[in-house]
Order: sequence, then C-alpha cells, then structure tokens
Amino acid sequence: MSLRIAFQMDPIDKINIAEDTTFRIAEEAQKRGHELFYFLPQDLTYIENQLVAQARTLKVRRSVGNHFTLGPTEKLSLVNDVDIIWLRQDPPFDMSYITTTHLLDFLVGKTLVVNNPFWVRNFPEKILVLNYPDLTPPTMVGCDVGMFKAFRKMHGDTIVKPLYGNGGAGIFKIGKDDPNLSSLIELFHNISREPIIMQKFLPDVKLGDKRVILVDGLPVGAINRVPIQGEIRSNMHVGGKALQVDLTSRDLEICKTVGPLMKEKGQILVGLDIIGDMLTEINLTSPTGIQELERFNNINVAKKVWECLEERHNLGLK
Repeated sequence: MSLRIAFQMDPIDKINIAEDTTFRIAEEAQKRGHELFYFLPQDLTYIENQLVAQARTLKVRRSVGNHFTLGPTEKLSLVNDVDIIWLRQDPPFDMSYITTTHLLDFLVGKTLVVNNPFWVRNFPEKILVLNYPDLTPPTMVGCDVGMFKAFRKMHGDTIVKPLYGNGGAGIFKIGKDDPNLSSLIELFHNISREPIIMQKFLPDVKLGDKRVILVDGLPVGAINRVPIQGEIRSNMHVGGKALQVDLTSRDLEICKTVGPLMKEKGQILVGLDIIGDMLTEINLTSPTGIQELERFNNINVAKKVWECLEERHNLGLK
C-alpha cells in the first residue's frame, strides 16, 4: 500500500546525504512506493480547528548536489491528506521546537506522528535519563554555584553543558581544581535562564561515545563515535569519527531497561548514548547514526523503521 508521508525537517538543500538520517528514511520510503512531502517548521499552521502545512512534494536521489526535487507549494491538511508525519527538525530544543510539538499534538488519534510529539516534548534527552540513576553517571541539574562546587568536590573532574544543547555545543570539562567554574556558570546564565547540567566526567569517553539505535524499543545495532585528538566531545558535528562496534552485555541490559518505555510512548526511532558502561542521554528529537550503522554492519535500519510504521498504519495505530 502506498502511503503519503510528510517530513517536517530542516532545509533539505543543506543536508549531508552521506550522513543524514532523515534523508535515508525518505530514500527508503520512496523505494517502498510511498509519496513524499516536505515542509519546514515555520510552514506549520493551526487555523480554525485545522492543522495544515504549506508543503511541497519531494523526490530524493543519492546524487551529491542534486539530491532532491520539490514540487509546487500546496496547502496540505495534516489530517486528511497524509498518513504519517515525521518530526525531524534538529534541536535546539527551544520554544519554537516545543510549539511545533504542541501543534502536532492536535493530530493524536487522527494521523500518526513519529516520534510521538507529546513524549518528545516531555522527555528531553538530558532529563529523561534522570529516571535511570542506576544506569547513569552522578548528575546534577540546577543553577546554584555553591551546589555545583560541592558536586565537583565530591566527584572530581566533571562535565558541564547546557540542559537543552545539542551537537556537542557548549560542553566543557572542568577539572577538580579548575578556577573557572564560577565564571563558566555565570557565562551560561548570562546567555540563558535555563538550568545547567553537570555530570561526573567519564574517562572512558576517550575510547568513544557509543550511539545505540532502538527501533520500536528494540536495539538494532550501534556505532562508536570517537573524539579527535585534543577533544572530549565525540559528536560527529565537531569531528568525532564513527567506527564499527558491537553491542555488549551492558548495552543490552540498558536497552532492556529503557526500551519498553520507548515502545509504550510511541518513540519509534531512538538513540541511546553510552560511555563505558554508563547511559548519558536518550535522544528522541532527531536521532542520527543509521547510515553509518548500515555501512558498518549492513543493517538497514530505515527498512526496519518502515516495516514497523507500515504495520502500525495497517493496524490503525495513531
């Protein structure tokens, strides 16, 4: 059965087709005979009890610099004109992002939205992990300089980062005797009123930050993102190198603990970040890594995702 699929995403002309997960999902959907539509978050409109998007038909191809074709703009009813909507714009997880999740909430029970926007909004990746203290490194979220100093005194070297940051931006390692902690927190607070997250530093990060991919709550594989020389951040946005890696018994234990909740809450595609044997983030907003996993292990994650979604559509699950 051919489905009508709409992607709410970032500008498609700027993506790297060799790495972008949304492109790979769209490519697989097109291969399976589905019709694709594309729109930006700002193209989403609520008007008189209807949710619509100024969308364009989309065709994709694996040709660098010539990877897409768009049709003319048309007003698309997100209830009547599409079967599945992908929420795939990248963070920052700001009020603009949150507002789109509120608007997409109006589609619950009418059109399937992936990942479920209610839980994307209510499960920020750096907060959701706080539900699993036995799996995560010691963590503090707050604003009080004195409490941050006490936390560092207890745990030694720490990582400080914005609570709603992404792509490795704004991550600092603060040594146990580093005199810059107060100034750094002051700098963060001058930029934003949001709380800050501090975690005990995990030396195993030099060996890599593993991204484990879950599809409908089950692990399908992992890649290891290794930081470049002189960096503690392993994100591929900042030069981290993706390497092949196997799932360990500890990885599977973490997946077994976290996976059922992801399935229950309609989070079809999820990325777990694991350093050593510690879970550090659960990524729901726009998880990446499936192209690298396919190249390393010949695991077609996009196919598994579409098999899941086609089954949900056939069962009428929205």
